[in-house]
Amino acid sequence: MRLIRFGKKGHEKPGLWKEGNIIDLTDEFPEIPDIGPTFFSDGWIEKVSRVETPGRATDVRLGAPVTQPSKIICLGKNYAEHAKEGGFDNPSRPLLFSKAPTALNGPFDPILLPKSSHQIDWEVELAVVIGKAAKRIPKDEAFEMIAGVTVANDVSGRDAQFADSQWFRGKSFDTFAPMGPALVTLDELEDIRQLELTARVNGELMQHGCVRDMIFDIPTIIENVSEDISLLPGDVILTGTPAGVGFFREPPVLLKDGHVVECTIDRIGTIRNRCVSQ
Repeated sequence: MRLIRFGKKGHEKPGLWKEGNIIDLTDEFPEIPDIGPTFFSDGWIEKVSRVETPGRATDVRLGAPVTQPSKIICLGKNYAEHAKEGGFDNPSRPLLFSKAPTALNGPFDPILLPKSSHQIDWEVELAVVIGKAAKRIPKDEAFEMIAGVTVANDVSGRDAQFADSQWFRGKSFDTFAPMGPALVTLDELEDIRQLELTARVNGELMQHGCVRDMIFDIPTIIENVSEDISLLPGDVILTGTPAGVGFFREPPVLLKDGHVVECTIDRIGTIRNRCVSQ
């Protein structure tokens, strides 16, 4: 099942993407909430999984496939080659930081280049969306807590990130968390560990990796995060990025006005965002 949110920004509706068609779930269930915490906690995934309407082809804007997460938790240096390219050792335990939920952005919406940061970089990532409230989740129950997965770009203002001695500001500028195009439930994926990630800038391949190359796999991440932090329905976990970001290249490659970033994870989809000066 591929859950989407579609419509004008701030007025998105929940839907299903099925073979190129969109099913408007408000036609099926007038009382349905947007795809956010209440949608997951009230069991709407199971309800909409029974919808068999074929839908219709519609040229419409897609929003981020989840709204109003209580938190966006991210993993740093979770691919060995990415840690290496930055001159870092592999972390001994998951390295966590956060992005502000206000950074959420649609899969094809512009990335707004901030006024206070000028070294803007890309990071293709697999994003995991939590479907149940839980704490101290053992590894063998981790996948039961997942509502679905999607593609994310952990856009980063490197000068702000490293000047601040912590990463929140440089990771949280408005529009710095594009996600989509759909929230894909795990039954659609044969083996999540075999999913390949790529990032292209202006058509040039910059990143290529595989989920199996993570230092800490998804069950380990969920167990670690939830040990003393409650996970709530709709929370998003970004699981790290492979090597090939722009800042650590010689010379560095940084995003500028007009640059287009495409992040793809096979079997999930592609997000495409143009950088725009403010």
